[in-house]
Amino acid sequence: MASAHATEVFNCSREDFFKIVSDYEKYSEFLPEVKSVKVTKKSGNTKEMEYSVSLIKTFKYKLKVTEKLNESVDFVFTEGDVFKTMKGGWKLKDKNGKCQVEYDVDATFGLFVPGVMAKTLVSVNLPLMMANFKKRVKEVYGK
Repeated sequence: MASAHATEVFNCSREDFFKIVSDYEKYSEFLPEVKSVKVTKKSGNTKEMEYSVSLIKTFKYKLKVTEKLNESVDFVFTEGDVFKTMKGGWKLKDKNGKCQVEYDVDATFGLFVPGVMAKTLVSVNLPLMMANFKKRVKEVYGK
């Protein structure tokens, strides 16, 4: 299993960050590896979606996401090309007028992916993803 964790403080409110992180279909506008996200089903605070992502190659996978307004976004893998399992989420907290974000992901791969490569796919991409979310906050909120 490959795991990654990050904690960052964003220059926006918890509500503002939640709006960005839960606007999945716009991820391709600011996350270069994400080619598309399509929400396929909504039911209450749960959404199902299909991602098309290009890292080393292009692959697709589906996630089921559960949202708690302005508090958290948890996801679990349901099917796809590369992953065998994946789960994780975003936890949002107020911190001196800003938003402290904790992001966790645990993944196992269905294909033969050496452990070092799996860890790299999960953890190396994480700082880039967080930097892109910071840029998005600045673009959207000017902060």
